[in-house]
Parts: sequence; C-alpha cells; structure tokens
Amino acid sequence: MIEMAKANIAHVEAGNTPGQVESMLELPASVYLDEERWEKEVALFKRLPLMLALGGELRGPHSYKALTVMDVPVLLTRAADGEVRAFVNSCSHRGAQVVDDGIGTARRLACPYHNWTYDSTGDLVGITDREYFGDIDPSCNGLTPLPVAERAGLIFVVLTPGVAMNIDEHLHGYDQVVNFFGFGDWHLVSRRELPGPNWKIAYDGYLDFYHLPFLHRASFGTEISHRPIYNAWGPHQRVTSPDPSLLALKDLPDDEWGMDAISGGVWTIFPHVSFAGGNGGGLISQLFPGKEVGSSVTIQNYFIASEPTDEARAEAVGRADFLERVVAEEDYATGLKLQRALATGAKPSVYFGRNEGGGQAFHHLLDRYIADADVAH
Repeated sequence: MIEMAKANIAHVEAGNTPGQVESMLELPASVYLDEERWEKEVALFKRLPLMLALGGELRGPHSYKALTVMDVPVLLTRAADGEVRAFVNSCSHRGAQVVDDGIGTARRLACPYHNWTYDSTGDLVGITDREYFGDIDPSCNGLTPLPVAERAGLIFVVLTPGVAMNIDEHLHGYDQVVNFFGFGDWHLVSRRELPGPNWKIAYDGYLDFYHLPFLHRASFGTEISHRPIYNAWGPHQRVTSPDPSLLALKDLPDDEWGMDAISGGVWTIFPHVSFAGGNGGGLISQLFPGKEVGSSVTIQNYFIASEPTDEARAEAVGRADFLERVVAEEDYATGLKLQRALATGAKPSVYFGRNEGGGQAFHHLLDRYIADADVAH
C-alpha cells in the first residue's frame, strides 16, 4: 500500500500524469450486443469464484445467508466449527427452496413444503413421518454442496456443483493486499438492487475515471482527478488517480502513513465486484448479468467497520442513498442510453484510450477466459 502511495506521489510531482499503456484498443461493439457471446459469459460466471458475502454477514455459529444469484438459489452457512459452507438452496425431497432469501441464525433449517430438516453442515437430519415415507438414506440426501472459500473476510462461491475451485490461483495474492480492510468484521447497514445495462458496460464504469468530471460533475466528479493510475493482481484491479493530499505523508516514516489515507480508489474483484471506500467501510457492489444481453443487476451493499450506532447507521444510509442515485441516475442511465445507441449498428466499434488501461486489461482478460473455456469444452 505504501509503495502504491509513493508511486501516486510521483505522478503528482510529475504534474498529475496518468498511467498509460502502449496503444489504444478498438473493440467491436458486438461484445456488448451479441447473444451467443453473452451466453458464454453467463456460463463463465457460473464457473468462476464469485464474491457473494462478507464474513461479517455470517458472524457466528449456525448463521446463514440465502440469496439468489443468476437464478441459482444459494445458501451459505457457518457451522459450529467456524467453517463456511455453500449449498444449492434446494430440498432433497421435492426441490423446494429451503430458506427464503435473507440472513439469520438457526441450528436447523426446515423446508417449508414438507418440513424436511437440515443442519448448518447441510446434512439431512429430519424426515417428516419417516416411518411412513419409505426407505431413504439421510446420509446421501443432504443439501447439494457448492465450492466455497473464505479469504480476507470475503466469501467466494462457484455456482456450479462439482467445479474445481483454486481460489488462491484466482486471487493472485490480491487477498493479501486487501486483507488489512478487515472485511470479515464489517457490519452491513444497507442493501439495495439496481437494474442496469449489459454487465460489461457497467463494469467498464468501475474502471473508468476518465468520465468523472463530466458525467458526475453535479455530484462528486470534480473532486477527483480523472487521470487514472492502475494496479493489477491477475484480473483484479485497483484504480486511483494522482492525489495531492498524499504529499503531506512524503516526509513521514513509513509506519506513520495512515492506512485510511492511502487505501482509497476503486478496488475491483473480477468478474463482478467493485469496492469504493476505506478501512472504515464503504460501498461494495456485486454485478451480475441480467436475464438478457442488454441487462444486468447490481446489488449495492454499504458496510461500516464498527458496530453501528444509530447515528453512524443513519449517516451510512445517507451515503448509500447518495451513491444509489449517482449510479442509477448518472452511470446506469448513461449506460442504458449507450446500449440503445450501439444496438442501432451505427458504430461498429468503441475505443479505449491509452489512459484507459484498466478497461483494456479487463476486456483482454475476459476474451482469454472465454477462449480458454471454449478450448476446455
């Protein structure tokens, strides 16, 4: 973190120079429109580790979080042993969803249809009127597990049962960088859902500071330099810009550089997460493809690091309200118009400049992931 801050200071001293890559990228507009490609992206989402929860959402033994992700009902639990588990939220009897979407704590999870019961390790522990039901082995009829891993207080799940997950290979050491945030202890204060354009149009915005003083001129865009600096760990990126406030740290010993002062910017987790904030909390957005090529769904989660007082909660909800308006009325409203314009076919290509290296890296890597998946099949 300190090395990145020192590099940022060098950009400030050089006259707020941006990070640049070697050349521009011309990208076919079809990447945002083609249904066959979009279907491959949806399939990729269902085989990659997705960040579905913070550890603090499953704070104690027998806690759970149920959510629906791209039409897959998912159940996360933390059992008495402290380990996080993930399952398809579907009863072994007739397939009903065992737990409604939401969070809670329960030693036993009972299906609402016929009251078959599971514990927090996913084992089937109760069959209603078992003596009349027939001969069935409970040990073979627990909840269907999903690959899951917890790193740096972040919980990753693969939506397809049986797919191998190498979370350390996927993260490329990124978890060691963001570990200082303490995500596992954070407290959720607000969650809301936003519809948006094609998921890549939305993701492009996470990596784009170029638009800040223009699209966001009425909200916050004039407060931050629009000349980006990118850092990457595999497919995961951090976007910052030259920050003159860091000059105050330059002559201090490294151990006096406050983490909150040097941890800003936008942190992304490929393929679908954006975090903006500091070590005191912030907005974590989870982006998913929608039900068609031109739509997406974003879950905006606002967390704070400490147990929220009434005052802190109200302040955080106010910030979440502001950020929801910014994304919905500025980013996604523009993205939806962009989507409609590209669909006319008037522009066969779009461009990413030398100062938009983060977006270039994202599209290059996505192409590679899709190509690798094609080869694997």
